Amino acid sequence: MAGDGNWDRRSLLRGAAVVAGAAATTPLLGKATRAHADGSDADALFRAGKFDEAARAYEEILKKDPSNLHAARQRGYVGLLANRFPDAEKYLTMALRLAPDDKQTNQLLGDCYIRQDKFSLAAPRWQVGGEEGYAKWFAAISGETYQIHGDIGRVPWRQQDPAPLVEASVNGGPPKKFSFYTGAPNLSLTASVAKEAGLNPVYAEKTDFEGTAIWVYYGVLDSFKLGGIELRNVPVGWSATESGADVSTDNDGLIGTWFFYHLLTTFDYAGQSLILRRPTPEAISKVRADAARAGTKPLPLWLSRDHDLSSTGSIAGSGPRVMGVNFGGIGEIAAGMPGEVAKRLGVRTDYDRPIETFAHSHPTITYPCYPREIRLGDAVANDIYCEADPNMPVNVPWPYGSGIDGIGHFAHSFWKPYNITLDFTNMNLYIARGKAA
Repeated sequence: MAGDGNWDRRSLLRGAAVVAGAAATTPLLGKATRAHADGSDADALFRAGKFDEAARAYEEILKKDPSNLHAARQRGYVGLLANRFPDAEKYLTMALRLAPDDKQTNQLLGDCYIRQDKFSLAAPRWQVGGEEGYAKWFAAISGETYQIHGDIGRVPWRQQDPAPLVEASVNGGPPKKFSFYTGAPNLSLTASVAKEAGLNPVYAEKTDFEGTAIWVYYGVLDSFKLGGIELRNVPVGWSATESGADVSTDNDGLIGTWFFYHLLTTFDYAGQSLILRRPTPEAISKVRADAARAGTKPLPLWLSRDHDLSSTGSIAGSGPRVMGVNFGGIGEIAAGMPGEVAKRLGVRTDYDRPIETFAHSHPTITYPCYPREIRLGDAVANDIYCEADPNMPVNVPWPYGSGIDGIGHFAHSFWKPYNITLDFTNMNLYIARGKAA
């Protein structure tokens, strides 16, 4: 979990991938009940991942008290989780009228706008929300962003471990090696690739990374091409040391969630490829029809904190819960969970073998653990290597987390036998065993 509001973005801009993932889940103990007038039970429903019920509960509160800022903001947040933009804008705008300087409302509404590529509307919201970098960056973006050229691209992985690598062209240049990770937001480059591409920053800020001063830059890339798919006018970030050198040399950059949610994306782990399609109604209908013929049911997909993905899964018989789903990144584990969750679910944990690692650039100690089953839809793994982090909270409230109770996240190694398609139009996740057709 992030321990600093800026580390999620800034550390990942350098192209690093991290192990820890955001998770959103229902409580392990007790049951959420109907909403009380003070909103306490509406909040319990939200924390439990019962988002539709929470939405109705917040609406009931607002009928009785239209000036309730918390209920309006939370109701907008529920809409945003499922990319229901009219709902999200309606209630977040209501909350904004009640408290124009409320940082959380402004950031949520800013996120709502960037998901729709309305960057000029997003900029002032992020400014009030206290994120000057985002505000300056988005204010400088002009024209239609993420312009899609081509209908489909199948991109083979150059390696799967320790992290998947694919080749992409930056501004029409020679192939560069990129990792990808949905625990990161935007597309990022190394400083040397940004220089080669002729990028000029629209905003720069100095920050600290693991005790080293670095500069983080924001700009706009003319062209990014993966296989037969090219996106133009793409917001991009890069970072450099004080001397101008690359912060990381493991790869040439990192592809984050913003890039993928503009496409109908298949992470074909079994076939070791990315399949990227223009998200037309016809393409989405075909994915849905192919899944139905294969007996694969769609799972819900949620998006929080501008890049964190979740769906429903379970650990050690917990029953269906909302869990983080991280694609790409690095590591050997199939899932991660808070230490408290491992204890409460009776997950066998090897405390004699501590692992010194980093979670969003912060040092932590985790322990190997082996739940008897982890499951996402029909995808199952038994007695597989996972990690328990005793320092990972079950609930991380805004601004450092989603505010939803968490029991864990699925990670890189869990996906290897499967192909997974993310439909951000209808917010569905499809997972099937074997290579994608």
